[in-house]
Amino acid sequence: MTTTSKPLTRRAWAKAIAQPGREFLPTPLRVLSGKIPEGLRGSLYRNGPGRLERGEMRVGHWFDGDGAILAVHFTDAGATGLYRYVQTTGYQAEATANKFLYPNYGMSAPGAIWERWGKSVKNSANTSVLALPDKLLALWEGGNPHALDLQRLETWGTDDLTQLEEDAPFSAHPKCDPETGEIFNFGIVAGLNATLRLYKCDRTGNIIQQGSALLNGLPLVHDFVMAGQYLVFFVPPVRVNLLLAGVGLSSFSDAMEWQPKLGTQILIFDRETLSLVARSETEPWYQWHFANGYMDATGSIIIDFVRYRDFLTNQRLKEVATGQTQTAAEGTLWRLHIDPKTGKVKTQQELLNRFCEFPVVPSSQVGRASRYTYLSLHSIGADIREQLYGAIARFDHQTGTLTEADLGKNRYPSEPIYTPDAFNSQQGWVLTVVYDGNSDQSEVWVFDCNALDKEPVCRIKLPSVIPFSFHGTWKPD
Repeated sequence: MTTTSKPLTRRAWAKAIAQPGREFLPTPLRVLSGKIPEGLRGSLYRNGPGRLERGEMRVGHWFDGDGAILAVHFTDAGATGLYRYVQTTGYQAEATANKFLYPNYGMSAPGAIWERWGKSVKNSANTSVLALPDKLLALWEGGNPHALDLQRLETWGTDDLTQLEEDAPFSAHPKCDPETGEIFNFGIVAGLNATLRLYKCDRTGNIIQQGSALLNGLPLVHDFVMAGQYLVFFVPPVRVNLLLAGVGLSSFSDAMEWQPKLGTQILIFDRETLSLVARSETEPWYQWHFANGYMDATGSIIIDFVRYRDFLTNQRLKEVATGQTQTAAEGTLWRLHIDPKTGKVKTQQELLNRFCEFPVVPSSQVGRASRYTYLSLHSIGADIREQLYGAIARFDHQTGTLTEADLGKNRYPSEPIYTPDAFNSQQGWVLTVVYDGNSDQSEVWVFDCNALDKEPVCRIKLPSVIPFSFHGTWKPD
């Protein structure tokens, strides 16, 4: 089994993941400074690996941790928070045994090689969330989502969305059309040549249409983008060595090979028919996340995303779980113009020469032009080998300017979530969960979206430390 030793806590951020996150039931939250805006009414949900150890053993990769959901409900009475682990069958079995039992992204199954054969990977339910009208989905791209109660985060079990086969992949980055309410997503079905499955869901999450396309080998595809009438995928030149991973000789992460000669493949699908309309190949790069996509006046597809020169980012994320990062592998914000008929890249441009990640746009602008992109980035002067992101910012595509919220020394924000004001369409708020390494506590910070470089309008204390999460969402009342 691939594991690592307990993390050292020399770096301030490592304290946030040194111990498993402690659950808490609905708790009124104390405002430390400022005031909760009257137009901030709804729920913030965040998902991430809350437990990185079991029985004195450490996970092999940050992606292996058991999923835990933070919910913060904002009402007229104030803010109420709760934090609970997703009660997957794998989580329950390992809690009972007090040891790791399953293979995962960065871990092989325990035992002799013949005992590992055919053992299912644990669904960690740890990557993102999708808030539907009557339930919250905890997403993990290797299997079915888990459904939870929106208010109390009780786990109901896996959800097949009316059409998913058991354990079928439903990725962690669905795209919701702000006008039609349609939800698009995908999953990668493993094989010597993997299958890319596409899903179209109604606003309640039920699958109403499916499509598919065959891929070359088994690549790592984490995200995609909706751009007007198209769904666009970048397939990076990372391939899983199935011989190593399939028989348990290595974890999936360690079996991934960077093969730049393959180039990056671009696949474009029609969102109405889910049929492939163009496939092309361009230079190699890697990406985890897209910011947004849309069609411009000339009919080109515009794609904004965080681009890495290679796959060293996976090694850096593996090191995060140890509390001691040393690999410098950072991406920057790029824009591509693509011909939708051929899939060919017409032009490409680096928009922001700052190391960044977790780019998002307001939910009302998904799939269409958005003036602003919100993202996490390193503070100016930070040692990028040793530090995690210490700032959030807003990039203005119209003026090319960056407005940055530097949170101060030893403070580390989560992905920024834009939240519209309930009463004023011209006003919005940016929410981030901050780990304060100085006081060893977690807080929710609320910023005016037009004043990120000013003090937060509100800081709210959470009852316990929340280990760093990956992705979140906002559900208005």
